[in-house]
Amino acid sequence: MKIHEDASSLKRELAHRENETVVFTNGVFDLLHPGHVELLQFARSQGGLLVVGVNDDASVRRLKGDKRPIFPLAERLEVLAALACVDYVVPFAEDTPLELIRALGCIDVLVKGGDYVPATVVGRAEVEATGGRLCLFRLSGNYSTSAMIEKIVRNF
Repeated sequence: MKIHEDASSLKRELAHRENETVVFTNGVFDLLHPGHVELLQFARSQGGLLVVGVNDDASVRRLKGDKRPIFPLAERLEVLAALACVDYVVPFAEDTPLELIRALGCIDVLVKGGDYVPATVVGRAEVEATGGRLCLFRLSGNYSTSAMIEKIVRNF
C-alpha cells in the first residue's frame, strides 16, 4: 500500500524492508509542477525507497492562507502515489515534518530543494543523529505553486 494514514503504519511497513535506503522529502504538493517532478525523481535516485510526507489541509491553510489547498489531501496523496518514483506517501498535520521524521526514525537521506540552507532544514539534526544525511537539490527552473496560481488567476 503506497498511501499510509499515519507514521505508525508506515514505520511498521518500513521495518519489513530493512536493507533498503529510506529517502524522505516533504511538501504541500498542491499543483504538481515540473519542479516537484524533478525533486521527486532526484530524491528517488538517492536510495531504495522514497517516502513523501504531505502537509494535511489544515497545515496548508496555516502556511499558505485560506484559499489553499487547491486540492484536498486525499487527492494530493493519490496523485503522488501514482508516480512511479514514489514508494510511500503519508500525511502530517503539523506545519513542519519534524514529528513525522521523529516518528519514522529510519530515514537515511533527507532531501530538500536547493533553496534551503542546511542549518534551517527541519529534521536534519534528527536524521544525522541516526547516521543519515541531508541532500539538497538545486532545481533547474524557478518553480512555485503560489506563482503558478497567481499567473492562472491573472490570465483568466
